[in-house]
Amino acid sequence: MAKVPAVLALENGHVVHGTAIGAIGGESAGELVFNTAMMGYQEILTDPSYYGQTITFTYPHIGNYGVSDDDWESGKIQAAGLVVAELSRTFSNRRAVASLGEWLEHNNVAGIEGVDTRALVRMLRTEGAMRCVIVHGTDVADADLVAKALAIPSMEGQNLTPFVSTRESYVSPHTSGGEGARAGAGKNPHVVALDFGSKRNIIRRLNHYGCDVTVVPGTTTSAEVLALNPDGIFLSNGPGDPAAVSTGIATIRELLGVKPMFGICLGHQMMALAVGGKTYKLKFGHRGANHPVKNLRTGSIEITSQNHGFAVDASTLPENVEVTHVNLNDDTCAGIAIPDAQAFAVQYHPEAAPGPHDSDYLFHDFVKAMG
Repeated sequence: MAKVPAVLALENGHVVHGTAIGAIGGESAGELVFNTAMMGYQEILTDPSYYGQTITFTYPHIGNYGVSDDDWESGKIQAAGLVVAELSRTFSNRRAVASLGEWLEHNNVAGIEGVDTRALVRMLRTEGAMRCVIVHGTDVADADLVAKALAIPSMEGQNLTPFVSTRESYVSPHTSGGEGARAGAGKNPHVVALDFGSKRNIIRRLNHYGCDVTVVPGTTTSAEVLALNPDGIFLSNGPGDPAAVSTGIATIRELLGVKPMFGICLGHQMMALAVGGKTYKLKFGHRGANHPVKNLRTGSIEITSQNHGFAVDASTLPENVEVTHVNLNDDTCAGIAIPDAQAFAVQYHPEAAPGPHDSDYLFHDFVKAMG
């Protein structure tokens, strides 16, 4: 099959030419961000936190183990587009059902390969995450593509959670597998998870630790949450600017101290906002499976999976909020606790998928807090 040309245009005027992959003839637009993980591209592309973003990987060869039916983190590809140095046409994996290119095409996602992604990442690190467009074909002038990129709304101020949150509540019960927190000792702890764009593996880890989980839309009110009689409340990850999710922040404020609470990523940021803290946009964000975090309570170092473009300003937190974890790459706040409210949250993904499991203990801590 003849190769189709493709163009990647950034808002700063930088234009890169390469080869079309995925939905040939298509177009994608979003905020260009980079991920340093060497594997886990299927989980990354289906992570709802990437909604509205185009992903480039620093690792040059992507797709060599294909895609499987087991590695979805949501019901569809959430990323707007994909930029790679080289896309593997062949794959070897006993679980694989298709190549990465076929999967992108089937899900109508346009991408580009043949790009010096490491040079692109150096540009993003210097100038920050940028809006971009990917267009297949050569019939559009570079200047027009740059103008298209400039017309994309900034990530700041955007509440994107309605695009990725569940529309209807559903229940994910604990099964006989896993640790079974209360096996043989009465009912399982019941967690109500506010879904702002949750990854599936978060719910799986809660189930693994013995929890029955009711997942509810991110717009669910505090009264509706409490009517479900939860033992604990979970705040999920998700895309966009946390400060723009005003309804969710108000709900969290009303629920703090009523039941034990655990938040991840966007949930961490929203918990901080609910107690009067502030958040800010990072220059290029933290995205990868190898970010070192220090647990300030124990002094131990955890290698973590991360995906976020905003962070909590620790200097704005009230006195009753403890900073529990710090990102060792840039000293940003990576975890908080509110002891008098039995609430805690982290700015990374203890459930990984992909990534290390150093921080999986946080799920155990949450179950322990629920008694």
